[in-house]
Amino acid sequence: MAGPSAVLPHSLGPGGERQFVCGVCHKQFKQKGNLLNHYRIHTGEKPFVCGTCGKEFTQKGNLTKHARTHTGEKPFVCDTCGKEFLQKVELERHWRTHTGEKPYACDICGRGFAQKASLDGHLRIHTGERPYVCDICERSFTVGSKLKKHIATHNRGRRYTCSVCGETFKKKSHFVRHYRIHTGGKLFVCATCGKEFTQKGNLTQHVRTHTSEKPFVCATCGREFTQKANLNTHLRTHTGERPFVCDICGRRFADGGNFIKHVATHNGGKRYTCSVCGETFGSNKDRNRHIQEKHQ
Repeated sequence: MAGPSAVLPHSLGPGGERQFVCGVCHKQFKQKGNLLNHYRIHTGEKPFVCGTCGKEFTQKGNLTKHARTHTGEKPFVCDTCGKEFLQKVELERHWRTHTGEKPYACDICGRGFAQKASLDGHLRIHTGERPYVCDICERSFTVGSKLKKHIATHNRGRRYTCSVCGETFKKKSHFVRHYRIHTGGKLFVCATCGKEFTQKGNLTQHVRTHTSEKPFVCATCGREFTQKANLNTHLRTHTGERPFVCDICGRRFADGGNFIKHVATHNGGKRYTCSVCGETFGSNKDRNRHIQEKHQ
């Protein structure tokens, strides 16, 4: 196999800057480091290994993100509602639920989307492409979420799904036994009640139900909380911040839960609103079905 870098006649960018070119597929990169990361696709090399479960990665950044699934760390926090995320890109996607921003527009019909993945799925309506194929019955779909729901019809009665590989199980004992393949035999077990967790962060939160530990303390009044998100909501009682605004009457709320309950009073008890068109529904299930049928 050729080396990762080669100087080809077309290896200069539009501005005359040098490009780093893959010797296998001729893809070009502005930085040598990006080329080296790409080249591992061809070699299969995965030099970054998780010390907890042994899973291997081609890039250090992917290992860092994966490690948080073991520690429960969610370093990216929404300033508006306090929700926490594993990855920065997840926070950026979530933030658009507050701003209503839809930066991804369809070149064919002009419809806007908050997420690029939603635009990609929508474009397949125009092209007819259905790249997601069921391995069981070979039915095809335009978006992965529809395939996932379809597969569930084959897996009815299987309640436990592995978050690592997606395999499903009917019995918890079978799921636990399988999950140890990914964790190297390690599960996180509560020493007080014996309850088992697949992630250390979930065990840490659970243990506080026994110890009554409340490590998140309000610097203003000293009130303590078991979770950071609850502290963030409480802080608004001091700052007066009310980021959740009712579009119908203009009333503002500090807490997302109270805001949702209030909106339901305008909608005849329909608490679940479609973020695309604003239609309301009595259940989350009905809203999700609507989004799948009308907007994807």
